[in-house]
This record gives sequence, structure tokens and C-alpha cells, in this order.
Amino acid sequence: MKKMICLLLAFCLVLALAACGAAAPAAAEAAEEPVGEETQESDVILSDDSSDFVLLSEAVPDVILEIRYYSTFNFVGDRIDGYEEPLAMLTKEAAAALKEASDELMSMGYRLKIFDAYRPQKAVTHFMNWALDAEDTRMKDYFYPELEKDVLFPQGYIAEHSGHSRGSTVDLTLFDMKTEREVDMGGTFDYFGELSHPEYTDITEEQYAMRMLLREVMMKHGFRPLPEEWWHFTLENEPYPDTYFTFPINSDSLDQAA
Repeated sequence: MKKMICLLLAFCLVLALAACGAAAPAAAEAAEEPVGEETQESDVILSDDSSDFVLLSEAVPDVILEIRYYSTFNFVGDRIDGYEEPLAMLTKEAAAALKEASDELMSMGYRLKIFDAYRPQKAVTHFMNWALDAEDTRMKDYFYPELEKDVLFPQGYIAEHSGHSRGSTVDLTLFDMKTEREVDMGGTFDYFGELSHPEYTDITEEQYAMRMLLREVMMKHGFRPLPEEWWHFTLENEPYPDTYFTFPINSDSLDQAA
């Protein structure tokens, strides 16, 4: 009898081990296919989930795109990592608010021209690496003639993380439909210096008025300005205030999330 019981127990053990072995590959396969994965980096949440993002060219069809970081005409002088297509993306919430601002400005004879919107974390890392390379000053005359490059990081012009990576910040200006030209704001996009402060007054009255018009309409539709950059606005009630996204800027990023 004891021998029979031992044989029975051994048989059950073999069956249990076989079942575990069959389940292991399935678990491993599931682990290799994360969807919208989030990771923790110190006190920052990183995510590759693009499901709440939209293309601005579709959500706000009247905008004009001039995606500077896809080009080489930017303060680095190279195309920036993560900008794989000349597209602009925002969260659905930010895009909806921007559509309202665009509609109001259209009624005044202006269109919005977009320089940058969602910015992948790898692009911010590209900026950081560039800032640490003291020898690369190719674009100094255009974007930071008043500053030495080694102050850009300490003074906050370049940072380890950017609000753009949270998906609800946009850099833009006005385009005059009557003159068919970009509006003169008295300073250029991404100029590092006091000239870029929205309330800088050592410009013409018309230039200052145009800055204030853009600011007023954007704030009316739920965006907050940045004291150091006349072109920079973030949705006040941004949906992901603590999450920094990592997916690249290309059409596949949104197609896969659909």
C-alpha cells in the first residue's frame, strides 16, 4: 500500500512540473510585449504610451508647421534625436484647447505657426549632451550671441527634463494671412536671452502688441505662458503633469496606439 501511495504522489509531482513548464514560456512572451509601458526614473515617470496623443495637422488643420528640431536650423545645428518626421503632436486635451485658440485667431486674420509641440525625452537628452560639449558652438551667432555656452545649463536654458515631454506644451507664433508672412515679434524663436521674455519692452510698440495678442488668446483658452519665452505655452490643466513620454515623433507612433 505504501509503495502504491508513493508512486501516486510521484506521478502527481511530474504532472505539476509539466504544467509549470508549459506556463513559463507564455509568461515570458507576455513580458516581452509591453503596451504603454511606464518606468520610474528617480522621481520621474517615463511612458511610451501614445494613445492620448493626436497629430496637430489633423486636430487643428489651420496650423502651419515649421518643426525646427526636425531641421538643422536650431540652436544645436543638427536634426534632434526622436524627430523622425516633421510632425507636431499634442495630447488630445491640449490639441482641443489649441483648436479654440486657432479659431479665434483665424477670425482676426491670423494662423498659428508651430515650431515644436510634444518633445520625446531622447530629444531632451540630446540637448543635455550638446550643452556639455563646450567645443560645439556652431549656432552661437544665431541663438545665443550674448551668452557663453557653459551658462546655458546652469541658467536653466537647457534642463534634464522638459515640459514639452509631458505632451501639452507648444511653441508657436502668429502668421498674418493678409501679408502672408510670419508676424514680427521683435525676436526669434529659441533665442536665449532677455529679448525673448514676453514682457521685454525694448522693441517696437507693434511687436510688443503682437506678443500680447498671442499671449492673451492662448491664456483665454487655457494655456499658461512662460516668463522667459514669448512663444512657449502649456495647458493649465495638463492631463499628465508628472509623466514624461518617450515615443519618437513619427506617424507609426500614433498608428500603433490606434
